[in-house]
Amino acid sequence: MYHLYILKCVDRTLYTGITVDLARRVREHNSTKLGAKYTFSRRPVKLVYSKRFRTKSPALKAEYRIKQLSRKEKLKLIKSKRLETGSSLAM
Repeated sequence: MYHLYILKCVDRTLYTGITVDLARRVREHNSTKLGAKYTFSRRPVKLVYSKRFRTKSPALKAEYRIKQLSRKEKLKLIKSKRLETGSSLAM
């Protein structure tokens, strides 16, 4: 199972990624050097959106689509879906 996620950083920027272990990955972003370079200097981060996928390919495609969105569109997505609603991305 793959998880697409969006984190909100302390500076209010957004970071999008995928992982197979969501809890571990958020911990890594917040407390280890294994998190992304982007989030390292923007700690703490907060999980604001996640969606599950059965396989990696659709997770990567959804991640790409989200990364193409403007900040305003991402915030709208976060507000409408929140954490794991099971709905597909409307794109």
